[in-house]
Amino acid sequence: MYNSDIPSRADLPTTGQLIRSTLVAAVTATLLLVTVVLPAEYAIDPTGIGKALGLQNMGEIKQQLKEDAEFDGAALPSKSALTVEPSVQSGSTNSSIQKTASAADQITGEEAGSEKPMLNESIVVTLAPGESAEVKLVMKRNAAVDYEWNVDQGHLNSDLHGDGTAGQATSYRKGRAESKNQGTLTAAFDGNHGWFWRNRSDVPTKMTLRLRGQYSKVKRVL
Repeated sequence: MYNSDIPSRADLPTTGQLIRSTLVAAVTATLLLVTVVLPAEYAIDPTGIGKALGLQNMGEIKQQLKEDAEFDGAALPSKSALTVEPSVQSGSTNSSIQKTASAADQITGEEAGSEKPMLNESIVVTLAPGESAEVKLVMKRNAAVDYEWNVDQGHLNSDLHGDGTAGQATSYRKGRAESKNQGTLTAAFDGNHGWFWRNRSDVPTKMTLRLRGQYSKVKRVL
């Protein structure tokens, strides 16, 4: 009924051969784990081989992206929490706001096409390697702010995003290893709109954010 040949007892591997094969497979798997998987996935390189092969750098990038993704997936603050967060205060240990609004900048709501006047401010935040910060602007739907940020050295990962008073959330852009960025932020809804930065360089960096537009408040969230 069956055409396949049944191997004889002599053709079967011995217990010793099975043990040796298992040990070889285990040693091979361990070597691959230490020299390839750990450096490439977790930036852990106890042997130095991963760095030589360029795998450790790959792992560092993956870990950075994972940390930033964890921030993206974090629960948004509740509406009540948003109303009690303190504004960024001038003279704080790691950030400051220089208010540079002149009489010409205080455009009336009618001239600006908005209920809010145009504000013109500069914010400075100092970040150590691996440190992060988040600054939000309280804005009305369709309000617009021209912004520009840059660092004195190093580079930052960034996420420009917003969370609304009615539970909305959006991400406007993401940046990686940037030393500067500029553009116009137009609020998609009433709420808090702004930037999350993380210093991914190996040097401390001073980031300067310049703002001009229609918003009512600046808040240092993180």
